[in-house]
Amino acid sequence: MTFSLGIVGAGQFSARFAKLFAAHPGVAGVHVTDVLPERAERLAATEGLTGTFPSYEAMLDSPAVDAVAIFTQRWTHAPLVLDGLRAGKHVFSAVPMAITVEEIAAIVEAVRTTGLTYMMGETSHYHPATVHARQRIAEGAFGRLFYAEGDYVHDMDLGFYDAYRYSGGADWKATASYPPLLYPTHSVGGVLGAWPTRAVSVSAIGVRDERGDGVFDRSVSRFDNDVSNATALFEVAGGGSFRTNEFRRVGYPAHIRESRFRFFGTEASMEQLATVALWQDKKGVRDISELLEPRKRTAPDDPSLQDVAPELRAAFTSGCAPVHDRSRLPRAYDTLPNGHEGSHHFLADDFVTAVNSRTLPPVNAWVAARYTLPGIVAHESARQGGARLEIPDFGDPPAR
Repeated sequence: MTFSLGIVGAGQFSARFAKLFAAHPGVAGVHVTDVLPERAERLAATEGLTGTFPSYEAMLDSPAVDAVAIFTQRWTHAPLVLDGLRAGKHVFSAVPMAITVEEIAAIVEAVRTTGLTYMMGETSHYHPATVHARQRIAEGAFGRLFYAEGDYVHDMDLGFYDAYRYSGGADWKATASYPPLLYPTHSVGGVLGAWPTRAVSVSAIGVRDERGDGVFDRSVSRFDNDVSNATALFEVAGGGSFRTNEFRRVGYPAHIRESRFRFFGTEASMEQLATVALWQDKKGVRDISELLEPRKRTAPDDPSLQDVAPELRAAFTSGCAPVHDRSRLPRAYDTLPNGHEGSHHFLADDFVTAVNSRTLPPVNAWVAARYTLPGIVAHESARQGGARLEIPDFGDPPAR
């Protein structure tokens, strides 16, 4: 089986996936639309896509499109996803799933009632540390897992200013103030992508920004936000906890590794930093850095990256790590660019496979809710000075 796909948003991130979707044997054709038509035309011409649409509405109205992939601004995803599902299209969405509890509830219900495929494109689910921890947890190697940590540490100076200017136009400072805890899935998803549990409550603390350049300024922010760094401590079902950090002002080399994870059990533990990863038990320590290190896939000066800030190019040049199992991927991907620690190939393939086989993708609507909701509630906790708040849950997905 094959299906046709419409890409929504022709920016820096979607261009990486347009190439992958177009090359997948399970996709019959790829269209694109953007609020800036020239960007859509340029992407279609560069990647040899099937064609463009003048608007998202026109794309949804077309019987030539079976599914859509949303690559737009973070706070716009939920309305576009809901429009797609209601139009009878399968949906792939960039992170986050949504920015309110109500939006997430609406998406879960729409997926439930339509039976359509929804997948959130969380890169950390395929992060080498997450993949390895997932395998070792399944084997019981940690003993009883009781604590984990997930960090997304990416300083604004390392490419984010350029990215927000590119996507935000003249009003870019208003959106560059996006609250860190409303973009939680890189840290939460890396933990819960390995640990089969869910967050049930949270207490969070935010740090007010002091740069004074109009970013993270409540008088400028469309999100009424002045917090640039935040930490959240979550209680999990079954006992235990995990902590996440979302830092946007931090002295740390995000271009080397922006997401990193640690897991602690009664029999063993695993810790990852920027350049080293360790497996530890009661007998000693083993360096597993080589197992988790992605191979370079694309040169940083590749012409396809000319519109991407130099500090962000590392995210689009990494290939897979030895821990990744590439045997199920299309052979066409063997020579195509990858990114975000080897996740791009698996993200594209899992969505295509789910649509064509009518099976649930790994990060389906119910899993996406568990990766996203903790951050939304944590943001409110930080607003309330660290009050411990319960996190709602929409249960497990129905069997297919």
